[in-house]
Amino acid sequence: MAASTRGMKRALKKAMSPSLVVILGATGTGKSKLAIEIGKRLRGEIISADSMQVYQGLDIITNKVSAGERAQCCHHMISFVDPLVSNYTVVDFRNKAVSLDIDDMHHQDKLPIIVGGTNYYIESLLWRVLMDTGREDLVDGAGEDNDRKLELEKLGGAELHKRLMEVDPKMGAMLHPNDKRKIARSLQIYEETGVPHSSWLEEQRGQRGGDGLGGPLRYPDPCIFWLHADMNALGERLDARVEEMLSSGLIEELGDFHARLNQQRVQDDSQNYQHGIFQSIGFKEFHDYLTAPESSTPQEREALRGRGIEALKVATRRYARKQNKWVRNRFLKRPGDSVPVVYGLDVTDVERWEETVLNPALQILDSLRKGEEPLFPPIRVQGAELTNKRSRHTCDLCDKVIIGDMEWAAHLKSKKHHFHARKKLKSDTTTNDQSHFTDSPLATDAGTQTNPSEFSQDDQSAH
Repeated sequence: MAASTRGMKRALKKAMSPSLVVILGATGTGKSKLAIEIGKRLRGEIISADSMQVYQGLDIITNKVSAGERAQCCHHMISFVDPLVSNYTVVDFRNKAVSLDIDDMHHQDKLPIIVGGTNYYIESLLWRVLMDTGREDLVDGAGEDNDRKLELEKLGGAELHKRLMEVDPKMGAMLHPNDKRKIARSLQIYEETGVPHSSWLEEQRGQRGGDGLGGPLRYPDPCIFWLHADMNALGERLDARVEEMLSSGLIEELGDFHARLNQQRVQDDSQNYQHGIFQSIGFKEFHDYLTAPESSTPQEREALRGRGIEALKVATRRYARKQNKWVRNRFLKRPGDSVPVVYGLDVTDVERWEETVLNPALQILDSLRKGEEPLFPPIRVQGAELTNKRSRHTCDLCDKVIIGDMEWAAHLKSKKHHFHARKKLKSDTTTNDQSHFTDSPLATDAGTQTNPSEFSQDDQSAH
């Protein structure tokens, strides 16, 4: 009886434990550092959810963990894809990470720790966002055969969108006419399956546990940490990291990689910085430097090098903002039934890292494993409402199509929209003034009074 009771307690404790830990945050916030510390203490193993780190090479620019760090805690999904492979997809990543890594860790009573990284890689592990159709590679948009999708992408956006509206008007209404990659993906899905992409998505959202944002969670009760920092402090830290990369041999790494794998492509005018490892932040920023003519003077090469460094810093900061925006939009501003809570950890002050990051994270995990309420509450944006991120809006003033309620609200507040609104108001006012001057009795009979209401309606509509 005692043994049975102990077994039940272990099973209950295991059921209440987080199924996995996910560490989110902008580049440069120390996600890997926290993951390693958690892994060492809680029998954890780390899964990198970074679309560039799966490729062999460019270890510095993709910020892979060092050999010493990997020795402290077992890492997965790093440096196993040939850099010349251009059709490695999120489906390939998901299949390997789920079946060979996460499930295996659960069987060994180890804690999977996902560190990202790349938004759609993380989503593929957290949610059942890829349909199990036998051709789910197509539903995600990039399968073994990328040729058709690439062929479609060569067409103009207007032509692509017209084709999609003919076969899948619901999806066409949800996608911006200029979003060639997503439109091509939807067309490819229809061509290969005979079923509109929108129908696949509706079926996915209709699964038990699914909602308007997608399918149900893949694993119950994940623990999600968001490492965030003051953007000014993070920006300085990112600039310093670029300088550290340069000291570690970044330029030499890029030069060697270019000479081995990209130089011939440039000569054949076939280089492509939109697929595979060649889309890494940093590689295209140094394109002009790497391809400078041999006749270039040292001063010219140094100027190109400097421009590449500045471009890398700008791109890195931009990517950090994009990562934070995704966390806010996906987890905080659009909470659905299948969106887990997020615990925020402030990494602004690196001198207080244990106090503000490590210790709170360990306390939260300990409480969750015991089935208790953590002392540190999760983040919840007050007043957040579920909004339609696929709704279609047309702004006649700006001659733009806006997809998504939040994007539409942001557009209405933008300087560009206000500029066009003021311009139209001024134009309408001038037209109305001229019309009233020529058509009103005031223009023909100075002794006739004009009803003020004749003007009030035009004034209200102008505003």
